[in-house]
Parts: sequence; C-alpha cells; structure tokens
Amino acid sequence: MKIIRGLHNLTSQHFGCVATIGNFDGVHLGHVEILKRLIIKSAHYKVPSVVILFEPQPAEFFRYGRIPARLSRLSEKAQLIFACGVDKVLVLRFSRDLASYSPRQFVEEILVKRMGIKSLIIGDDFRFGTDRGGDFSLLTSLAIKHQFSLDQTPPFLFIGKRISSTYVRYLLKHGHMREAERMLGHPYCIEGHVVHGHKQGREWGFPTANLNLYRLTCPISGIFAALVHGLGPKPLMGVAYAGSRPILDDPKYVLEVHIFDFDEDCYGKKIRVQFCDRIRDDMEFHSFSAMAEQIKKDSAAARAKLTFDYP
Repeated sequence: MKIIRGLHNLTSQHFGCVATIGNFDGVHLGHVEILKRLIIKSAHYKVPSVVILFEPQPAEFFRYGRIPARLSRLSEKAQLIFACGVDKVLVLRFSRDLASYSPRQFVEEILVKRMGIKSLIIGDDFRFGTDRGGDFSLLTSLAIKHQFSLDQTPPFLFIGKRISSTYVRYLLKHGHMREAERMLGHPYCIEGHVVHGHKQGREWGFPTANLNLYRLTCPISGIFAALVHGLGPKPLMGVAYAGSRPILDDPKYVLEVHIFDFDEDCYGKKIRVQFCDRIRDDMEFHSFSAMAEQIKKDSAAARAKLTFDYP
C-alpha cells in the first residue's frame, strides 16, 4: 500500500500497472465494484493496481463558490481504497496545467508513457480531459492504438437506485443515515485529531472532543447519535454536533462530540466519529441556558438510540 504524490514522484519502478481514475468520494458500493475489477485485472496481468485521484477534486477547482460537499478527505478515501486491496494510490495535483491536457494528451503522456498501463477500468459516467471531452468512444480508439485493455463498469444499482456520491450526499444532508450507510457499504464517519475548542461545553457540564473538518463544505449538519472510535478497545457512545455554532459567532464549520461517561484528556489523539442517527437539525438559540437545556434532551435521545441499536 503506497501513496504516490504527484507526477514528479512517478519513477521507472512504477511503470507497468492497471489503473482506474476518478474522485472515489466516499468509496461507495459502486466504487467498490470498480476496485474489484481493478484487482482482478491486476492479478491477470501480474502488475500493481493503481487508483488515480486528483487534489483538489476537479469540481472544487472549477466551481469555486458552488463546491459539492466532500464525503471523505484524501486520507479517509485512501484508507477505504487500500482496505479493498488496491496496491497504490497516485494523487495528481489538479491545476490549470493539468486541466489543460486534452483527453488524448492525458492518456498518451501520463497513462501510457509515464505509467505503462496494461488495462484501464472506468465507471459508466467517466469523462476526462479539457471540457470533459474524453469519453468511452475516444478511450476505445486509444486503447486499440496503445494496446491496453479497456473495461467500463455498468451503473451499480441498490434497490433500483443508481448509487452515486451525489445521491449519498443527498441522503446524509436529509438525515437518512441508515440508507446512506447501505449505499456506502460502511458507516459514514469523519476522523481527525482532537483540538482545543471554545471550552464552553465544559462550563455547561458537557465537555466535547473537537475536530477541525479541514474541508470547505460538509454533507452533514445538526445533532447526531454517534460512536467514537480510537479512545479505547471499544467504541464509545456520544452525541455529536456538526455545524458553525452561530451562538458563538464562529463561522468555521466544526465537529464537536460529547462522549458519554468519559472525561479523560484526549487532545491530540486521532479519533473516528461514526454517525449513527440524526437527532435533529441545527437550531438557533438566544441564550446559553436554552442551548444547555436542549443538549440534555439531545444527549438523552442519543443515548437511548445507541443503547437500543448498539447494546
């Protein structure tokens, strides 16, 4: 398992592989099907399997101000990809220079000359290159010319619905956590290191572990019943808040978790927060006492849900 950051780190030892390209945001069940095919091709050709990702994601580069909420950061995405058995992840910096590559140039200069691909696996909606002009038809002709195999996966359906990162974002935004988990194939989680916050929660009797989300937008908001991994042999129950804390006049989007029956110092520790159920949407409060009273109700509701579903 290896992450290669940038074309400049591609060396002769990386030449010869099978590859797939995409955002793989969330690494949902549709992505997993692509990765399964990638690994099968890797075994067939006896070369490493490589997933090519872009940072920032192309939509983030081109649509500043209208950026789709990320389901996963690069580190979370890489973990999920490696868990499927992939050998390497190549992260290409998406810049004006890379965006200017024509589809033919991208295939010939990067995939063929630099990577020596034996096979390319793509999703059913894959487009690439300048103005997204590269499609399956063009790839077919380039595959014949440069003698690599090409495999396009069909749409992956779940209960008659096409699984996509866009649809998973919709489910998470509207609090449909269980359905989102079924389409992802794993619980929706956010991980990070615990940082110092405003410490208001401790004053109200609800100390929180705070995470900086390091993302421009987030697909979830509100109060959630949550499980916290990384602070012991078993996940700990808690209630989580994702939002911008308007009562504190702090526009930064944060994640705060009050962990039940836990009051240890965990600053600097890496934790993973699993979102199990949404308790409610974000609310406006005109006083800290009103907020504290609502937190008591939220905590009780979260504890009841978790005790019933995760005894």
